[in-house]
Amino acid sequence: MFTVAALYKFAPFPDPAALQGPLKALCEAKGLCGSLLLAPEGINGTVAGPRAGIDALIAHIKTLPGCADLEWKESEAPERPFRRMKVRLKREIVTLGIEGVDPTASVGTYVAPAEWNALIDAPDVAVIDTRNDYEVAIGTFEGAVNPETASFGEFPAWWQANKAQFDGKRVAMFCTGGIRCEKSTNYLKSQGVEEVFHLQGGILKYLEEVPEATSRWNGECYVFDSRVSVGHGLTPGDYRLCHACGRPVSAADRDAPAYEEGVQCPACVGEYSAEDRARFRERQRQLALARTRANSAQ
Repeated sequence: MFTVAALYKFAPFPDPAALQGPLKALCEAKGLCGSLLLAPEGINGTVAGPRAGIDALIAHIKTLPGCADLEWKESEAPERPFRRMKVRLKREIVTLGIEGVDPTASVGTYVAPAEWNALIDAPDVAVIDTRNDYEVAIGTFEGAVNPETASFGEFPAWWQANKAQFDGKRVAMFCTGGIRCEKSTNYLKSQGVEEVFHLQGGILKYLEEVPEATSRWNGECYVFDSRVSVGHGLTPGDYRLCHACGRPVSAADRDAPAYEEGVQCPACVGEYSAEDRARFRERQRQLALARTRANSAQ
């Protein structure tokens, strides 16, 4: 089993480039795979590998400026969930695209998973899912508002166009692991929303801690690794990834006439040219050959 660690920390990194090399060297030495993003505002990523390697990485990150109190979430994957290890430099560790948004200055009120149901059941609370539309499509909380955004950077414009419907409401927000809510709740507070809450630890922590019998969650939760989705208890879900467009595909999608593994799914069948699909088929053929050779070598 691979240990999978999802982490983020908003912290001031005056020179994130100086942190990149040592982090990448450590990850490679410990046999880790996944992705870490570094920016002047902090670190974000999901990494998988052996238990000792994850422990070494967490210990190293805790030595970085402002990261001593780093929190992270763990799960397990039966197979290697990432192909390689990447440590990249970015302008933001999660892209909202609005100047002046600073989660280290002010965020919404954290709500523990055990208290979340009571909050979102309250009649004066509006619940907003801050994730992208393809993530919301496979699972969300009962009654949550779906902004139908293709990327997190579209959220501010959506809020400006729709904020009137939330007048007089307390606003509760959630996302996969909590990082998007750090920025979205800070943004809403800067826009004059007085009572803003967000799910501490995100959906993943909720699914880990709240029993399915009392859960308000419907469906599965999209995750950014080869598991594609998880359910209650963080058990791997039924979705797979379309390697043409990157969207999650259900069992029903895979049975649809439009589905061709590695080439197209019902959602992207009209998005690519014949040349693109020919290229995808050749890529899929090469992957199948590589798997056959690997199995023969065992």
